[in-house]
Amino acid sequence: MSQDKLLNIALESAKKAGVEVMKYYRQGNYTEETKADESPVTSADIAANDILMDQLKTLTPDIPIISEEVGAVPFSERKNWSRYWLLDPIDGTGEFIIGSGDFAVNIALVENGWPTMGVIHAPDHCLTYYGQKNLGAFKDNCQASHAIKVADYEENRRIKVAISRRQQLEPIKQYLNDDYDFDYIALGSCSLKNCLIAEGGADCYIRIGVTGEWDTGASQCILEQAGGDILDSEFNPLSYNKRESLLNPDFISLGARDFTWKKIIKAHRKVYE
Repeated sequence: MSQDKLLNIALESAKKAGVEVMKYYRQGNYTEETKADESPVTSADIAANDILMDQLKTLTPDIPIISEEVGAVPFSERKNWSRYWLLDPIDGTGEFIIGSGDFAVNIALVENGWPTMGVIHAPDHCLTYYGQKNLGAFKDNCQASHAIKVADYEENRRIKVAISRRQQLEPIKQYLNDDYDFDYIALGSCSLKNCLIAEGGADCYIRIGVTGEWDTGASQCILEQAGGDILDSEFNPLSYNKRESLLNPDFISLGARDFTWKKIIKAHRKVYE
């Protein structure tokens, strides 16, 4: 199956799941539970997951799936997968619960250990970001689609740092060089902050705390195709499907590649197992 066909399947699946999520969101008739890792999950997450799993299993039966809302596949089984779908049915469940609208359906296609396709659909904002290796990165506002790229960095301008709406600034500021000036832009889900960098609305995002590979897979591809990077907190590449654990280390999302970000952001080590 061609890459274009796979991208269309991912786009259609994300939007179909988004329609279902919005039914729960608008009516407020969802249930909420706390998972073992103390993160929230709602009946909307499960409904979105069911739609994505059904769509992708039906349309691409030969491609296995890893989803946040499905029990972990043992590494012994998945370590030899040459490609697979990587899903986060709702990235930003906490934002869904508080009603901010900053949540998204995430679908990535991972090939040979790296995301080569990413779709992020934010149904309440009527926005879809998508990217594909060697194709570029794009933003669709439900009326038109256009290519996006990271912002150029010009010396001496203020640096825009994407942060979570509910995040305290001090843990982030400790990794920023005080010789520079910063503006902080609050936004919800992890993937939408990465997309903000991809479209030039922010320059960087420092993520401290537990995330899964499903949180970064789709936006990794989109940001790379827009001219940026997502690296671990020691400025090394992230990994996908290389360990028993599917948890990410702390990571840093960056805009313009031609800028030496190590002058601004201090490396640190934190790995979650």
